[in-house]
Amino acid sequence: MSEITIGLTNEKSVAVTIENTAISMGSGTLRVFATPAMIALCEGCCAEAVEDLLGEGMTSVGTKVDIEHLAASPIGASILCKSRIVAVDGRRLDFEVEVHDNVGLIGKGRHTRFIVDAEKFVNKTYAKLNK
Repeated sequence: MSEITIGLTNEKSVAVTIENTAISMGSGTLRVFATPAMIALCEGCCAEAVEDLLGEGMTSVGTKVDIEHLAASPIGASILCKSRIVAVDGRRLDFEVEVHDNVGLIGKGRHTRFIVDAEKFVNKTYAKLNK
């Protein structure tokens, strides 16, 4: 985990398809890139940035999203998320993200993730159901 430092970057891209439009995802009535799809892209970009640097059995979970969706993107557009770690505080990782389509900036903001032991996290989560 010592390799997880401020400045670590990653990029992840998707194409806008009918499946990730607002109308298909239930977040609106238009055939444009959905805000939930953009949020998922950002979370995935940040998670992938660190996953190969975590110890065995460890993963990261998203805990906070503060992202603005600034412009619409039509079916067929290419979407690119760029993430960068801006703070590391123990197991807490803060990222800045920018999202672009073929024309320009369509989203920006911050995302927080925490490093957790995957098995312990899942066991604790499911233990809540058995109370």
